[in-house]
Amino acid sequence: MQELVLVQSGQSKSIMLRESAAEAVPRELERLLAENAPLAYRVALGVLRNPAEAEDVAQEALIRAYRKFDRLRDARRFRSWLVRVSFRLALDRSRSARRRELRETLWARPELRPPVQSVEEIAASRQFEERLDRALDELPDRLRLVILLTALEGHSVDEVAALLDVPAGTVKSRLFAARKRLAGKLR
Repeated sequence: MQELVLVQSGQSKSIMLRESAAEAVPRELERLLAENAPLAYRVALGVLRNPAEAEDVAQEALIRAYRKFDRLRDARRFRSWLVRVSFRLALDRSRSARRRELRETLWARPELRPPVQSVEEIAASRQFEERLDRALDELPDRLRLVILLTALEGHSVDEVAALLDVPAGTVKSRLFAARKRLAGKLR
C-alpha cells in the first residue's frame, strides 16, 4: 500500500512517497507529485489563509492526483490540473467553514432561538391535540382519509385522487366538507 505524506522543511512543502514493495509508483507520477506538492500547498494557502487547513487540502489534492492520474490524458498538463484540484478543494473547504460559522452564529443569537413554551402553553397545545384527535375520529372515514392524506401526509389533490381512485373534484369536495366539519367541532 502506498502513502503520500506532505512534509514541511522550513518554509517549503514537499511530498514524500512511501510505498510497499508490492506496488511501484510510476516514476513520472512520483516526480510530478514531488515537484508540485509545494504548489498545491501555496494554492490552498492562498484561498484558506490557514496553514493547517492548507496542508489538509494540499494532502487531499495530492491523494486525488495520485488516484486519478491514469485519467489525465496529457501528463504535461499535470501542474495546471493539480492547481485546479487544489483550488476547488480549498474553495469547498472555505465555503463549508463559512456555512458552519454562519449556522453556529445564528444559533447563538437568543432572538433566533425558538421560544421556550410555558407549562400552560404545553398543556393548552396538548388539550388542542386531544380535541383535534377526537374531532378527526368523529369524521366519516372518506372525509378523514382525505384530510389526513392532504394535510398531514402532504399529498396534493391529484395524488390523493390517484391513491383513492376517485376524480380530483371528489377529493376537493371531500376536503372542503372535512375542513368545514373540523372547524365546527373545534370552535
